[in-house]
Amino acid sequence: MSENKYPVGIRGFGKLRSEGYFYVDKTAQIYKMINAGSHYFLHRPRRFGKSLLVSMLEAFFLGKKELFEGLAIETLEKEWTVRPVLHLDLSVQKYDTQDSLENQLNGTLAEWEKRYGTETVEKSLPIRFAGIIEQACLKEGQRVVILVDGYDKPVLDAMGNETLCESFRNMLEAFYCVTKNADEHIEFTLLVGTSRMGDSGAFSGLDNMIDISMQTEYADICGISEQELRDNFTSEINKLATAREITPAEAYAELRKHYGGYHFGHDALEVYNPFSLFNALKSKAFGNYRLITDASAYLTELLKKSSYDLDEILNIGVPESVLMGIHASSDNPVSVFYQTGYLTIRDYDPSLKLCTLGFPDCEVEQGFMNFLLSFHTRFNKTEAAFEIQKCVHEVRMGQPNAFFHRLQSFFAGTPHGLACASELHCRNMLFVVFRLMSFSIEVEYHSSKECIDLILQTDSYIYIMKFMPEGTAEEVVAQMNEEKHALSFATNQRRVFKIGVNFNNKIRNIERWIVE
Repeated sequence: MSENKYPVGIRGFGKLRSEGYFYVDKTAQIYKMINAGSHYFLHRPRRFGKSLLVSMLEAFFLGKKELFEGLAIETLEKEWTVRPVLHLDLSVQKYDTQDSLENQLNGTLAEWEKRYGTETVEKSLPIRFAGIIEQACLKEGQRVVILVDGYDKPVLDAMGNETLCESFRNMLEAFYCVTKNADEHIEFTLLVGTSRMGDSGAFSGLDNMIDISMQTEYADICGISEQELRDNFTSEINKLATAREITPAEAYAELRKHYGGYHFGHDALEVYNPFSLFNALKSKAFGNYRLITDASAYLTELLKKSSYDLDEILNIGVPESVLMGIHASSDNPVSVFYQTGYLTIRDYDPSLKLCTLGFPDCEVEQGFMNFLLSFHTRFNKTEAAFEIQKCVHEVRMGQPNAFFHRLQSFFAGTPHGLACASELHCRNMLFVVFRLMSFSIEVEYHSSKECIDLILQTDSYIYIMKFMPEGTAEEVVAQMNEEKHALSFATNQRRVFKIGVNFNNKIRNIERWIVE
C-alpha cells in the first residue's frame, strides 16, 4: 500500500473519496443493513466515525454513485434511486440554553421547508417536521431518508441542569416520534449518538427502531477490526515497525495494546478506535491521541452523586441490559462508562449472563485515570500527570516518606460535595493513583472493605503497603508482621520497605504511616 492520506477529523464522505483519503470499505455491511430493515439506531464512543457513516449514507441515498467507485456497494446496488434526504446534525453545537436546541431545529426545518416548498406557519416543531416529510415524499416521488447525527447531544449537554435537561428530552422525544408516525413516507431512518438514553429518555417512544449497537454483525460498522487492520495496513505497519525499531509482530501487539480491545457486545469481535489508529500510523508513534475531552457535564455530575467503587466495577459481573441504557434517574455510572468508551466488555459468563468490564486499551485507561484524578483532587489534568511522575520518581529513588507526603497532597485537595463515603473515596483515590503509576512501575493492588494491600516493585526497591481506615499505623504494621506480608521477599536482593498506613475518615486523608 502506498502512502495514504488518513481521514483524521474528516466527517464528509464526499471529501474523503474525492480527495483521495483512505477508506476501509464498509459498504457491503451497510448495504446489508439498508436492505434488512428501515429504522435503525446506533451508539458508539466519540471519534469512531459515526458522522462519516451518516455522510456516506446520505451520499448513497442521493445516488452519488461516482463516490462509491471501486467499493463493494457499487456492484451490489442495481438501481441507485435518488431519494430526498433530511440530514439533521446536532453534534456540532453546544446546547446550554433553552433557545439553543429550539433555534437549531427551527433553522434546519426552515431550510427543509424552503427546499421542498412547505409553508412555514405558526405550528409546533413536530407538526412542521411531519409536514416536511410528507411534502418531500410527494414532491420527489420517493420515500424520504432521515439521518440524525448526535441525536442525544442536547440532552447530554444539559445534564446537571434538571429543568433544561427535561425540556430538551421532551422536545426531542416529540420530534423523533414523528418518524414513527410518518412511516408510510419514510424509506430509511438512522439515529446515531454516543449513548442510548434508556426507557426514560428521548429513545422511549421509538420502539419501531432496531438498535444495532450491540449486535454482533454490526460490531465493526464503525471502527477497524483486526482483520481489516491486517488486510489493509501491512506496509504501513512495516514502516511503523521500522521507525520504532521493533518487529512487525511487535508493532501489531503495541497497536492492539494502545488502541484496540473494544467489544460492542459480549460475543463481538475486537474493534480499534480509528482516530487513534490512523494518528499512530501517520505519525509512526504510539502516542495518546484521543484526549479525554468528552467527559461531559453529565458524567461529571453523575460522579459527584455516585457511590461507585472503581475496583469493584472492573471485577464484578454486570448484566448486559445494564449497559444498554442511560437512565436519567439512575446514579449508577457503569452504563455511562461503557457507552462513552471508557470501559468495554472484556469477558462474558454465559451461564450467569454477566459481562466483566475493563479498559479497552492503554490510551483510554491512562486518559480516563488522569481525568478521574483531576476530578477527585485540586490538580488539573496536566498537573495531575506531572504529580504522578513525581510519585514514580520518588518510589524509584527509594524515598517512601517523600512519596507519602505527596500522596497526602492528593487527598488534601478533595472537592466537597462528593457522595462517596470517606473509605470509598480513599479506595478510589488509591486505585487511580496506583493505576497511573502502573504504566511506569510494577504495581500489585488488592482491595477489600477492610483494607488495601499494595506491592510496588522497581529495579532496586520493593514496597509492601497496607492501608487501613481503622486503628493506628502501629497496629497496621503489627498486623502486617503477624500475617508475614514480607516473607515471600525474604531472599530478594532488593531493599524491602514495609509500610503501615492509617487513613483517618474524619480528615479524609492519610493521618500517619510507619516505614520498616
